Amino acid sequence: MEIKIGVQNVGREIVLESDQDAETLAKTVGEAINAGTQLRLKDDKGRLIIVPGNALAYVEIGAEEVRRVGFGQF
Repeated sequence: MEIKIGVQNVGREIVLESDQDAETLAKTVGEAINAGTQLRLKDDKGRLIIVPGNALAYVEIGAEEVRRVGFGQF
């Protein structure tokens, strides 16, 4: 699932792919914002992304969808 993170006073957003479900991600983001701590997320390649919770502008969690493979009909 694609996640876009906007950071205050930064023109570019952070974009990553994660294997976690939307509910778990939303809970993690909410906890970081409420506590003012770091938002720590791992992408699907194992990289760790750390953003200060008080610097978050927005977090967009993409819809869960099944990826299609091949040339089947849509």
